[in-house]
Amino acid sequence: MAGFVSFPCVLLISSLLLASYACASEVELDYSSLPIETGLSWDFYDSSCPKLESIIRTELKKIFEKDIGQAAGLLRVHFHDCFVKGCDSTVLLDGSAEKNAEPNKFLRATAFEIIDDLRELVHKECGRVVSCSDITALAARDSVFLSKGPDYNVPLGRRDGLSSATEEETLENLPSPDNKTGILIDALALKNLDATDLVALSGAHTIGLAHCSAFCNRLYPTQDPTMDDSFAADLKKVCPTEDCPPTDSNTTTVEDILTPDEFDNAYYVNLVNRQGLFTSDQDLYTDSRTKDIVTSFAVNKDLFFEQFAKSMIKMGQLSVLTGNDGEIRANCSVINSDNVELIKTVVEEDEDAAEF
Repeated sequence: MAGFVSFPCVLLISSLLLASYACASEVELDYSSLPIETGLSWDFYDSSCPKLESIIRTELKKIFEKDIGQAAGLLRVHFHDCFVKGCDSTVLLDGSAEKNAEPNKFLRATAFEIIDDLRELVHKECGRVVSCSDITALAARDSVFLSKGPDYNVPLGRRDGLSSATEEETLENLPSPDNKTGILIDALALKNLDATDLVALSGAHTIGLAHCSAFCNRLYPTQDPTMDDSFAADLKKVCPTEDCPPTDSNTTTVEDILTPDEFDNAYYVNLVNRQGLFTSDQDLYTDSRTKDIVTSFAVNKDLFFEQFAKSMIKMGQLSVLTGNDGEIRANCSVINSDNVELIKTVVEEDEDAAEF
């Protein structure tokens, strides 16, 4: 059974940080002038599926009104997809080594279901012209926006991968919550993402839940000295055992103690107050290469929103398949050549055509 602690309002926030956190204006952002990969475009489905983005946003709005927690789940799927083999939706493939790898075991099952439900709605409206990869990218963007984060354009035209990554490739490419900033900077540099991208993309932790197993090593057997004492005391109520990782792997807590369901810059305020949940979070404020970036986002929400959108657009183009590469899946969880229902339909259509 999941645990949850309601943390008290932090008193350490400076007046400047508090003013930014409470009062920064909402902005709508347009990044259509940014460079995009060959094969992608800002208007890719204008003719073939003009209602695409409306269908996805309308459906997700209904879902989030019932459970806003699903937004973080969808956003996380997009991250875990793109960092391994690129944004090709191979993390969605049932039974694959990639989906079953340890870092992906805590991805929400409902997130996968939502993506395929969106695919069904879109294909019903437009036919099989929109990839699961594009649907996943749009679902991530709308998860941010519908959680009160920035709105931004997404270049489209991705196609779906035909094979998943191995477990080893998945482990090598997904950052760990235990990673220090230097390791993360080096890893992201291999994907043409820089330190600013790292700090901005880490801001996705402003929504969602984390399992005790991801941070209990900062509590036991010795408390991480970079962690605020009162914050640590509250976390120990959620994860009370010194058996780390805990026996109950389902115990969770919020990643952002200030506004856990709202996409804002409170995550960075938490870091300034030494209340980052993961080592990979808090070390961004400890490391001299990223500390000033953290501070700038903590005091200026609009600046964070602008950079987050830019970094998401960059990340969303990692090793994309376009043109004749890959495919457009009829079911997001299985490649077309293994899709029994699709093969049956194609055979029946061929038989019907032969009769004429």
